[in-house]
Amino acid sequence: MIRTFRLTFVQLRYVNKTFWRNPAAAIFTFGFPLMFLVIFTVLLGHKLTHLDGRVIQQSTYYVAAMAAFGVITSSYTNVAMTLTFQRDAGILKRTSGTPLPAVSYFGAKVLHALFVALLLVALTAAFGRIFYQADLPTGLTLARFLVMVVVGSTSFCALGVAVTSLIPNADSAPAIVNATILPLLFLSGIFIPLSDAPAWVTFIARVFPVHHFAAGLQAGFIGTPFSWTDVLVVAAWGVGGLLAALHFFSWEPHSS
Repeated sequence: MIRTFRLTFVQLRYVNKTFWRNPAAAIFTFGFPLMFLVIFTVLLGHKLTHLDGRVIQQSTYYVAAMAAFGVITSSYTNVAMTLTFQRDAGILKRTSGTPLPAVSYFGAKVLHALFVALLLVALTAAFGRIFYQADLPTGLTLARFLVMVVVGSTSFCALGVAVTSLIPNADSAPAIVNATILPLLFLSGIFIPLSDAPAWVTFIARVFPVHHFAAGLQAGFIGTPFSWTDVLVVAAWGVGGLLAALHFFSWEPHSS
């Protein structure tokens, strides 16, 4: 057990160095949510929106929304694409033949994604506070907020690993990963507030974890009611992703 923990943090150092030594990936990961935040607030931030009986500025709404988007990008999108590329390049096959335990390999991936997710949330929160006077979570609200971030990041990592089983090759990774997450981002109100959305849209959104994760972060930034049900739904999807990954994940490139 001690050896597994030690190897996990050794691998974490390697994953972290690899990430920061790829400036394009780092800039994309951190710049994309902030770029969207600026674009949406310039276009729509002057408007008001209704959320759980409250009237708020959409600029404040988008601070919470882009924080959720950043966590999903770092945890789901990045993990799914990175693993697919490494699988097709034969890196995963070689890694599976080393003494490094699979738990340490994936544990390092999850810890790094969580680290990046926390940095993204902090950066987005600071940006929103400075430029849009967004409120920041404090006290018990902050504790609940961090629980949602940790549970959300871990769960989306598990889902990212699981979705690699649906990706036949690295060339199709961007299309498939975006196809599985972009519709949910729209249906869950990440890009456009859905206060007046049809009932069927709300119903579909509540089935999937993105809506519940966004609701948890909104409770921290906006002060809407926090629900542990949202945490449980996100966690349940994470457990489902973990079980799917354990059953279907492949270390070797898929046959053509």
